[in-house]
Amino acid sequence: MPELPEVETVRRTLKNFIIGKEITEIRVHYDKIVSGNTDTFVTALTGQTILDIDRVGKYLVFILDQDAFISHLRMEGKYNIVDASKPLSKHEHLTFVLSDGTELRYQDTRKFGRLALVNKESYRQDLPLCKLGPEPWDADPKAIYARIHQSNLPIKTLLLDQTIMTGIGNIYANEICFTLKINPTTPGKRVSKKRVVELIAVSKEILAQAIVQGGTTIHSFDANGITGLFQMQLQVHLQKVCPVCNGAVIKKMVRGRGTYYCPTCQKKKG
Repeated sequence: MPELPEVETVRRTLKNFIIGKEITEIRVHYDKIVSGNTDTFVTALTGQTILDIDRVGKYLVFILDQDAFISHLRMEGKYNIVDASKPLSKHEHLTFVLSDGTELRYQDTRKFGRLALVNKESYRQDLPLCKLGPEPWDADPKAIYARIHQSNLPIKTLLLDQTIMTGIGNIYANEICFTLKINPTTPGKRVSKKRVVELIAVSKEILAQAIVQGGTTIHSFDANGITGLFQMQLQVHLQKVCPVCNGAVIKKMVRGRGTYYCPTCQKKKG
């Protein structure tokens, strides 16, 4: 699943190709890929020019003349920029025909991703974005501690809760826990204020490093041909040997999510 660094890479890449171009036609090949009324989506956006692309957590926000639309890539969503003459592939479910003869196509093998028309002026204050917590760079340690400390859920699970702090997915949650040397099953109520400050700092550092590297290329992530390199720096996710103690890295399920950790470096306390 594309996480904050991957989505940021998609945003930066797409801006090089589509800013300033008019959407002359929209073809929806799979209706459910659009949340809400598909006809309204198509009618509202056709004829508008793409002015900018914003990002909130894992959501892309395409800013047009009068409106905006959000895009959540979910598990395997991606955007392809192709010449209009290229045949539509099996998994390309929506096409934006652009004024320069190219097409922006949304591809999603599992069809989990969604696009939706939103208010250009208030999308951050409206659903679904208003439910998101702050990104690590904007996080208030006191507020994050208050949310975490009241929970018995594992810290790994809380890191994945987008209402607490947005942008972190499974890969980076594993890496954050490893860097902190905290067992991923540690209940939130056992995480101290000091550790929450450290958690936010480590989250910012790891996500920033991943953005510089273009994200992590695992399975289907591909930002229009630009693949991420951060997988070369992964310390624990998908690893078999701990880079610190040379012990075995263990994989277990933590509330349904595959979790990699070192039982020696990340001993559970209490």
